[in-house]
Amino acid sequence: MTARRRTAILISGRGSNMAALLAAAADPSYPAEIALVLANRADAAGLARAAAAGIPTAVVESRPFGKDRAGFEAAMSAELDRHGVELIALAGFMRVLTEGFTSAWAGRMLNIHPSLLPAFPGLDTHARALAAGVRLHGCSVHLVTPGVDEGPILAQAAVPILEGDDEAALAARVLEQEHRLYPAALAWVAAGKVTLQDGRAVIVAPPAPTGQALRNPGC
Repeated sequence: MTARRRTAILISGRGSNMAALLAAAADPSYPAEIALVLANRADAAGLARAAAAGIPTAVVESRPFGKDRAGFEAAMSAELDRHGVELIALAGFMRVLTEGFTSAWAGRMLNIHPSLLPAFPGLDTHARALAAGVRLHGCSVHLVTPGVDEGPILAQAAVPILEGDDEAALAARVLEQEHRLYPAALAWVAAGKVTLQDGRAVIVAPPAPTGQALRNPGC
């Protein structure tokens, strides 16, 4: 059996998508092994959840570094190196990473964003989608690049915006798809099924989508 890729999940809060990745990685045939859950806040609720699952955890507080982003990332890199991390999955990690850090992890760091990128990058995506009057909303998994939410898209899932939707109802429906989409996308990267061509992510022979909400470029 091919060695599983040692993966760190970076969180800042409750780690909802972290839990979905942990559940997927509990299967020994899953190509990514969760080797570390790292938070930039000691009060991140996801830390206890990860520890209860037997996953090593670490905290590198970002606040003491102030504007020294490079110093914070150097401390974080030391933890990642100590645990032999090969891939990174951001799961509600509320920090903008520097070009130096993202370049060092190019092609090996993923993020999940609650919109159908390139629509609605940044924050407050559900409110913005409702205000714009769009009929479809959803989530995207992308590789991380220096630009915020600008990296090559690996996969997307769409949900309809329904009459009477508010932010909470829409967010809950999108989150359900996030929990399906992120483990699939991480598996493709960990299994070496993703290549970059002209700045786009191409998935080679991905697993068959489950259900109609799962979409990915190139298949």
